[in-house]
Amino acid sequence: MNFNAISLSQLPALLCAMPKTELHIHIEGSLEPELIFELAKRNQVRLNYPSVDALRSAYAFTDLQSFLDIYYAGASVLQHPQDFYDMAWAYFLRAKADNVVHAEIFFDPQTHTERKVSMRTVISGLHQACVDANEKLGMTSSLIMCFLRHLSEESALETLEQSIPFKDLLIGVGLDSSERGHPPEKFERVFKRAQQLGLRAVAHAGEEGPPAYIWSALDVLRIERIDHGVQAIHDAVLLQRLAKERVPLTVCPLSNLKLCVFSELKQHNLGQMLEQGLCVTVNSDDPAYFGGYINENFLQTFAALNLNASHAYQLACNSFEAAFVDASQKQAWRTQLDACFQTYGA
Repeated sequence: MNFNAISLSQLPALLCAMPKTELHIHIEGSLEPELIFELAKRNQVRLNYPSVDALRSAYAFTDLQSFLDIYYAGASVLQHPQDFYDMAWAYFLRAKADNVVHAEIFFDPQTHTERKVSMRTVISGLHQACVDANEKLGMTSSLIMCFLRHLSEESALETLEQSIPFKDLLIGVGLDSSERGHPPEKFERVFKRAQQLGLRAVAHAGEEGPPAYIWSALDVLRIERIDHGVQAIHDAVLLQRLAKERVPLTVCPLSNLKLCVFSELKQHNLGQMLEQGLCVTVNSDDPAYFGGYINENFLQTFAALNLNASHAYQLACNSFEAAFVDASQKQAWRTQLDACFQTYGA
């Protein structure tokens, strides 16, 4: 592949056009203010904001917790299978426009079951959207059920048991929400149980938490992917392990900026991690709140870090490598990617 044949002026269009997977997307975090107000009206939910603009103007976060406070309030409008379907379908339409070929979608059942919304309601709406995205948009997808780490492991175990009737509709489990003070080892039993059930495992670690949380996620929870992981840069031995074992890191640059993990995007360490040989990927996290879906993350990050076509190719390849799909599907995406780059390098 002759990356030098692709000029810098072509790069933005290439970033948007190239096929890619998205492996770190919280579906509740794709709930745009307009849809929040539409669902609030449908379900007669009173919001604490008088308008869409007032809600959007509240998206000025100082850390993860300040975001989560608004995130959980927005989720209160989700009450019926159609609500979850509409939310997911809106995401799929945006992802398709960004040339996402496959998405592995996080959802937080405890956010809803604590409001007396059943597991069946949550999963049935999301699953139907996944089916329709495949049939109507040609996008594949899978669901990853996340546990809220600020709650107890007993609550997570109960949630896992509630999900067993729907296990065949899930690809794996994850761990999200407030990282500080909630180390991965707090959830050792629930991850062991999930893996006994045949579910894959991922976990948020090393976003605001220390590199030690990444070690714990790997060695105690035995996860296959690290979500975020940007703090790994501070542990040279950990970096060597991540590179050697090809542990994927699902990095979310605009999220890191919005939550003040980095004060400026040009300080982001994505480029450094690529240079270290890590299997890093670019994702949007909670795009409705953080100012950009996946292509916007690519565009702004590449501009800030002066990354080039070679980096773009590697990131797309990494996203295929890290996906929970079979080798033949990964090779098919790689063939599409090569064709896209050859078009721009012709």
